[in-house]
Amino acid sequence: MASARSVNTKRPRSSSPPITRPTVDARTVGSTSSQAPIHTGVESPSKAKKLKLQSTYTEESPFPGHGHPTPAEAQEVFDLLAHAHRTHAEAPLRKQPMASGNAAQSCGNVPNVIEALIGTVLSQNTSGHNSTRAKAGLDAAFGRNNFSVIATAPCSEVVNAIRSGGLANKKAVTIQNILKSIKEKHGDYSLQHLAAVDEATRMNDESIMQELMSYDGVGPKTASCVLLFCLGRDSFAVDTHVFRLSKVLGWVPAKADRVLTQAHLDLRVPNELKYGLHVLMIQHGRVCKGCKKAGSREDCILKTYLRDRKGQNSDDIDVKLEPANDEGTETKPNV
Repeated sequence: MASARSVNTKRPRSSSPPITRPTVDARTVGSTSSQAPIHTGVESPSKAKKLKLQSTYTEESPFPGHGHPTPAEAQEVFDLLAHAHRTHAEAPLRKQPMASGNAAQSCGNVPNVIEALIGTVLSQNTSGHNSTRAKAGLDAAFGRNNFSVIATAPCSEVVNAIRSGGLANKKAVTIQNILKSIKEKHGDYSLQHLAAVDEATRMNDESIMQELMSYDGVGPKTASCVLLFCLGRDSFAVDTHVFRLSKVLGWVPAKADRVLTQAHLDLRVPNELKYGLHVLMIQHGRVCKGCKKAGSREDCILKTYLRDRKGQNSDDIDVKLEPANDEGTETKPNV
């Protein structure tokens, strides 16, 4: 089997420039809609818990006794998937976020950090098609990146704009609260300081994760996607497919949830493989019928790998298979 190690899997550092902020629309003056989400600025217990969890596992895995994947195992799986999904493995990786008309379509691969964050929120728990429609609806209703208008509009208008993406009521509140929190914290609707590249102002990955996760509705997966696709950082985001396949491969204990899986794998997967392996695992999870559910007789390159190289039998592999849920796929990068 041909090796795919020559593929450049490391996402180059972003050189996202500061972006001109939109002027305030006349609609924002004196807006006092009773439908606007409640925003108190008080840190909730759930927010404190997620931030503490994130900081706890910055340098140590939640599963310190679980030594998988090794760098060699991560490389083996990357090579297998790159061979099976050549289109995704061989596509050139962009040197900076692309000038996309739709952040949701590219899962945050745009230079504006807030747009990337909103696009990733819209892609939570839905299909790529639905999240793309939701982002297009938001842009059509309010103008692209017109964050002041989105933040102060009646919540019902935001709901209607993104309804096609699913969970519109929840996501509308999340988006408006994120924007209001950013304005309160920084005095403007901008997170471009997170994209700074000069040594004097460049933030480390953990500081960026902490800031993004400080906003209600932003968990480690969403924050990691912004780091990976918008900011060009080495971060290993775990969506439903990556989580499911990681359990099949034995890279995390059976008891692991998705949050702890991401904390573990972000430390275990070599930096140079994080972008490529993330993309390839999602693609494999989406298209491979052999590992979508237990008992499938369809071919699966990962099941063959576990049998032939790891000595596992088919019954043991099937026990670890969980049904695929394509509608819960938040990250569907187009590369």
